[in-house]
Amino acid sequence: MQPALELSIYTLLRMAFIWQLISTAIYVVGSLAIAAFLYDNFKSLVCIIKALLEPYFQPQLPQTLLDKYGKWAVVTGATDGIGKEYAKELARQGLNLVLISRTQEKLIAVTNEIEAQYKVKTKWIAVDFAKGREVYDEIVKELAGIPVGILVNNVGKMYDYPDSLDNVQEDVLWDIINLNIGAVTMLTRKLLPQMKAAGKGAIVNIGSGSELQPIPNMAVYAATKKYITYFTLALEQELAEHNIAVQLVMPLFVVTKMNQYSNTVMQGGLLIPNAQSFARSAVFTLGKTSVTNGFWSHGLQYFIMKMAPQHVRMLISHEMTRRLRHEYLNTQGKNKVS
Repeated sequence: MQPALELSIYTLLRMAFIWQLISTAIYVVGSLAIAAFLYDNFKSLVCIIKALLEPYFQPQLPQTLLDKYGKWAVVTGATDGIGKEYAKELARQGLNLVLISRTQEKLIAVTNEIEAQYKVKTKWIAVDFAKGREVYDEIVKELAGIPVGILVNNVGKMYDYPDSLDNVQEDVLWDIINLNIGAVTMLTRKLLPQMKAAGKGAIVNIGSGSELQPIPNMAVYAATKKYITYFTLALEQELAEHNIAVQLVMPLFVVTKMNQYSNTVMQGGLLIPNAQSFARSAVFTLGKTSVTNGFWSHGLQYFIMKMAPQHVRMLISHEMTRRLRHEYLNTQGKNKVS
C-alpha cells in the first residue's frame, strides 16, 4: 500500500504544480492584456493632463498653437461640417487660414465670415480632390510663400447612404478613394519639406471611429479610414525627430452633411455632438495628444466598443448600417430591402 500512496501523492503534487504553472501563465497573460488595454485607452488622457500641468512646471515652453507651430494653418474640406468649424476654431485662436474646398462660392462665404468675426488673414483655394494627382501642383503653387504650420487633412467622402458594394456607383467609390486616401497622403507629402525646414509643424488627420472594425454596407469607407489610422501612426514616428506633431482624430457620429442620410443621426444628442462642439473639443487636444476621438462621449463609446471582439463589433456595425439603410430608403419612399 505504501508505494501506491507515494505514487498518489506524487501525482497530486505534479498536478498541483502543473495547475500552478497554468494559473501563473493565465495571470501573466491577463495582466499584460489588461495593461496593454489600459495603455491604449488612457494614454491620450494622461498626455492631455500632462500637457495641462506642464505650464506650471515649465512656463518657458510655448503654450499657444501659434507659438508651437506658426501663424498659418491649412484646412481641407473647409466649407462644411467639421472642416469649417475646425477653421473657425483655429481662427479664434489667432491663426491665419488657407481654406481648400471644391466650391468657390462656399469658400468665399466662409472666408468672409471668418475674416469678419476673427480679424485674421485668409486665403482660399478651389480644387476638387476627386480629380486626383492633377490638383496638387496647383495647391503647391497657391501656397508659395505661406509658412504653413498646421495642416488639417479633413476632406473626405462617405457613401450617399449605407449600401452593399455592388450597389454603390463606381464614380462614388473612386471619389472615396481619391479623397479619403489620396488627399491625406499627397497633400501631406507636398507640405512636409517646408515643415522639416522650419523645424516645427503639426499635421492633423481626421479619420473615423469606423476604423475600429470592418463595416458591412460601408466597406470601402471604413477601409479608407483604417488606412488613415496606420498612415498617421507611422508618420508620427517618422517625424518625431523633426519636431513635427502628427495627430490622429477619430470621431464617431457628428451632425454634419456627411450623415444627412439619417434623420436619427442629424437630430444629434449627448452621444452625437454638432460640428462646432466637436471641433472646439478636438482642437483643444492639438499639441496635447497624438491620438484622440476628439469628444468626450466619443472616447467613452470607443472605449466600450474596444472591449468586444472584432467579430462582435462587426456584427453590431452590420446591424447598425442595415437599420440606417432601411431608414434612408423608407424616407425616400423606396422599397429595397437587404
